[in-house]
Formats: sequence, C-alpha cells, structure tokens
Amino acid sequence: MKIVNSLFILYCFISTTFLFAQNPKNDTIEKYSLKYQMTSIYQYHPAFNAKYSGDNSLKNVEERALSLTSTLYFDLPVWKGAKISLNPEMSGGEGVSGAKGLGGFANGETFRIGQTKPVVYMARMLLEQNFDFDKLHNLKIVLGKFGLSDYFDGNNFCHDPRTQFLNWSLMTQGAWDYAANTRGYTDGIYANYQFNSWQIRASIDALPTVANGPNVSFSFKNSNAINIELEKEVHFANNDTSIIKLLGFRNVAAMGNYNLTNTIYIGQPDITSTRADGRTKYGIGLNAEYGHADKWGAFTRFSYNDGKNETWAFTEIDQSATLGINLKGKMWNRLNDFGGIALASNGLSASHQKYQQLGGNGFMIGDGNLNYGTEKIAEAFYSFAIPKTNFTLSPDYQYIINPGYNKDRGPVQFLSLRFHTEF
Repeated sequence: MKIVNSLFILYCFISTTFLFAQNPKNDTIEKYSLKYQMTSIYQYHPAFNAKYSGDNSLKNVEERALSLTSTLYFDLPVWKGAKISLNPEMSGGEGVSGAKGLGGFANGETFRIGQTKPVVYMARMLLEQNFDFDKLHNLKIVLGKFGLSDYFDGNNFCHDPRTQFLNWSLMTQGAWDYAANTRGYTDGIYANYQFNSWQIRASIDALPTVANGPNVSFSFKNSNAINIELEKEVHFANNDTSIIKLLGFRNVAAMGNYNLTNTIYIGQPDITSTRADGRTKYGIGLNAEYGHADKWGAFTRFSYNDGKNETWAFTEIDQSATLGINLKGKMWNRLNDFGGIALASNGLSASHQKYQQLGGNGFMIGDGNLNYGTEKIAEAFYSFAIPKTNFTLSPDYQYIINPGYNKDRGPVQFLSLRFHTEF
C-alpha cells in the first residue's frame, strides 16, 4: 500500500509540474513529446420503476457517482521511424450501481476504473515502427501494451468518451468483444498498411484469464484474439469526406456456453460452470462516417457476434446499431464548441436471453429474470470550451428504455457533467 501511495504522490507531482511549468518555446527543439489529459465525470439518475431487481441490476433508487482518469503521454523517438510510448494513468471513482445493469453503460470512462480509490498503473507501453515507402504507401507496426480501440473502429464523431458521447454503445462497436483487461488494455502486436485511399490493419492479442479480469494471457491454442479491419476513405469535390470500415474478430478463451448452461442448470444457472478451453466467439462490424466542411458530421455503426459463448472482455451486447450526428460550433460562432445527438439499439442472442431469463448473471447484467426487449438509448451532449483555457465542460443527457434488455424495468434517465482538459 505504501508503494501505491508513493506512486500516486509522484504521479500527481509530475502531472502538476507539467501543467504549470511547461515551456512552449522549447517544444520545437525537444526530441520527445509529452502530453496530458484529465477527465472527471459526475453522473446522476433519478429513481425509476422496476418490478424486480437482481444481483447485477441497475439500482432503481436515486444514484450519484463520480469518476476520474488522468493520463500522461510520453513519446520518445529512438531511431528513424520508431518511437517508444509510455502512458502512466491514474483512475478512481466509480460508476452508478458499480457499472452494472446495462449493456450500453452510461459512462465510458468506468471501463478504466478497477476500484474507487485512485490507482496509478501503466496504461500503454509500446514500440512503434513506421516505414514510409512513399506519400501513398506506409506500414506501421506496434508491439507492446495498448488498447485495441486506439487503432480499430475509429470514428471522428463518435469514439472517445472523454470528449464525445459517453455511452459504451457509442464509443465503439457494441458487439465487438474486444481483447482487454478490466481497464481496457491488452498485450499484442498490431500492423497497419496504407495504400492510396485504402488501409488494412490486423492485430493478434492476449485475452483476460477470466471474464472481465485484470490480467491477460496469450496462447496460440487457448487464449488469443485476432482482429482484421479494412478501411476506405472517399473524398468529394466539395471537400466532404466519407470513411467506411469493416471489422472482423475471432476470440479464443475458456468461455462458458449459454446453451449448455441453460440445459444443465439446477437452481440458478451459472455460466462459469461450463467454461472450457478452446471456446470461440466470432463477430463483424460496419462503421461509416460522413464529414461536411468542418461543420457537421454523421455516423452509423452496425455490429454482431454469434452470442453462443459468454461475454469475455467488453460488454454484454450481441447485436448493436447506432446512428447520430455531431455539430461543430463554427456554425454558430463558437469555434471550439461542439455537440451531438445519437441513438443506439442493443440486443442479445437467443441463448443469452434464455440464460438471463432463468436468472443467470454475466459480469454486467443480471436482473434475476428477464422480460426481453431491445435496449434503446438516446444521448445528447454539448461541449463548452472555456475561453483562453484548455478546459471544457460538457453536460450530457441519456434516456434508456429497457435497461439491461428488460421491459419490466425502466425507462431510466441519466444526467451527467464532464470536465476535461488536455495539454
């Protein structure tokens, strides 16, 4: 505990020193890059109707919660085209109901919080090598610890809960059970090849040793994740841009099987009782965006996984569809402001539904029963840039029908206020 506290004090000292003692005049002559971000999110939901509740339900009483993340980004060039990146991060606080009870949880930053007390850890530690063959052909290779969402399924209008939409369904493909520990990071190797207006990227990575666990493990036979994504960028005569991405993934881990668990259960079904090495999960996702003249952008995503075996790393969503728009403050003479409105619809596979209806729990949801209905989410936010600072304040509103896919609970409203800064 003394070591953890010492690390926390050292981290705060370094962060504060960087914030108040940086020297912009030296930025151009330094060979390294040092950046910083801090995000704090206060969230509240009023009481809502619920016919029953279970171990993993969103609590139907009034709740409040506060989350905090803070990150240093240090990049050091080591030779031509190569750099080492280190990102120490601190996280603390919590999500309402312990970040349970929803497939599309309402605070994307809780994905990085393992416990309420502030903890310092190494989020990313990697070596990146770039090979620039010419202006239109490039190869990037990354080896180390990173987040898969750093490289896959990016979207200019709907990807980062630190600055954009908060809901988990909107920060990435909902049905993409992507390899990550409790805080969202994994160990692996990644490669991206760009040719003209096309890019193809792939990665092979370690998966958690248990569902939503803090530790990851890699085995060619029993524990690995393979991701492949194809991207096409289209430019129009009026300078508008469209980007389309097609993602496919395959996970291998010691997952439990929903159908088997539903068949053999006595009393309350337990997915962990049917875990076995070599179980797989396949999925696919489509991501499209359209940007108009730096004034507004529209986006949509569709994702699906086979839903046969238990959710292992991200969240309990087997099918998802999202649609939204992002508006830039340039349209109303607030150059650094922006906001957005989006809709999401999440679903479960038939065997996953049955498991929940019988009273089973996953690591995110479990009401003790289930009157199934698709989880429907509407979210709107506005980001105010505070003049002459690097700070933003973003009020956010979410309205969720059938929380946890249950018609017998909800609807529920979330009111949030996000504070964010970066240098």
